[in-house]
Parts: sequence; structure tokens; C-alpha cells
Amino acid sequence: MINRRFIVIEGNIGVGKTSLVNMLCAEFNARSILERFEDNDFLPKFYLDKDRYAFPLELSFLADRYHQLKQELSNPDLFQQLMIADYYFMKSYIFASTTLPPDELKLYAQLFHIISQQVPRPDLYVYLHVPVERLQLNIQKRGRAYEQQIPSTYLQSIQQAYFDFFKQQTHLKILIIDLGELDYVKNPADYELLKEKIMLQDYPEGISRLFL
Repeated sequence: MINRRFIVIEGNIGVGKTSLVNMLCAEFNARSILERFEDNDFLPKFYLDKDRYAFPLELSFLADRYHQLKQELSNPDLFQQLMIADYYFMKSYIFASTTLPPDELKLYAQLFHIISQQVPRPDLYVYLHVPVERLQLNIQKRGRAYEQQIPSTYLQSIQQAYFDFFKQQTHLKILIIDLGELDYVKNPADYELLKEKIMLQDYPEGISRLFL
């Protein structure tokens, strides 16, 4: 396995990033860092009234993600030296850029850039990519009530915001994996293939992209 201490696995809503993090952590005895979105009281309200609740939602996520990552990454475990997260701090700005109007985003960006300098970079940033149509199917299957009305246009805007973010990163190892028809939860062979690409191979700084 490539010597890494901090790996991030991200993707759009419903892509299955948390499932993959849990599977890898179980096999490699790694510590998982999972986003605590279920405790956010603003999230269900946001999906009902985006204009009213977008700013408090993004601020609450910003604060919670910072505190969680700062705490986890500053307290390494002797027996679990590898940490794998299902989000990175930059996710806060990526989502805010799709939900906030220009004046609020300007204020948000000032706070974000001050805080982001204190968060360590991952050794590898993995982005799982599938078409929006498949994301919608996954969202329906997992059955979270407040997610069922998410429009495809919103998922598309998030996807574009991620790719815009990647183009600006020159000192981060970014691996974009187009999953195709892979189902790594149900198919062990698909999981083994994905594991090999993430855990057993190294990549240069900048964007690398795999079509599986």
C-alpha cells in the first residue's frame, strides 16, 4: 500500500462515498472521518426553502467540518495511522458557491479562506463520478425523506462546481474515478478494482482521471 496518512473520498450527493470509506477502513484498519450531516437541523429546512436557509446551513457546515477535521487530524491514533474521510473542508465552499447569492458568497468566502489555511491537505483526494441520473436513483433507494425532492439541476450544479474547483488545484493529488456501471457494495470484484486504484497506486499532483 502507498504510504499515506490522510485520504479523502468525495463525490456528489448519493454517489456512495461513505459506503466506500467504511469498507476501506474496515480492511485497512483505518480511522474513518464521516460527515455529521444528520445532526444539522438546517438541512431539511434548506431543501424546503433554499433562499431562506442556504446561508445559515452553509455556515453551520463550515463550523462543524472545521472543528471535526481539526480535532481528528490533530489527534493521531498510534494503532490507526491512516485516516479516510468522506469529505474535505473545500466541500464547504463548493456547495456554498452553488447555493448562495453573490453578496452572501462574498462574505462567506472571506470566512472560509481564513479558516481553510488551518486544515491539512490530504495525501490523495478521490472524487467518485457517476451521471446525475444514477445519483437520483441512489437517492431514491436510500430513502432520506428530505432528499427526495432534490432536482437534477441542483445535482448538476454541484458536479460542475467540483470540476471548477479541481481546475484551480495545482498542489493537490486529485483522482477522478468514473465508476461506470461498477457496484462496489454488491460486487466484490468491483470493490477490489476500486481498492487497487485508490490504495495501491500513486498519482502526480494535479488531476488524474480513470474510467472504470
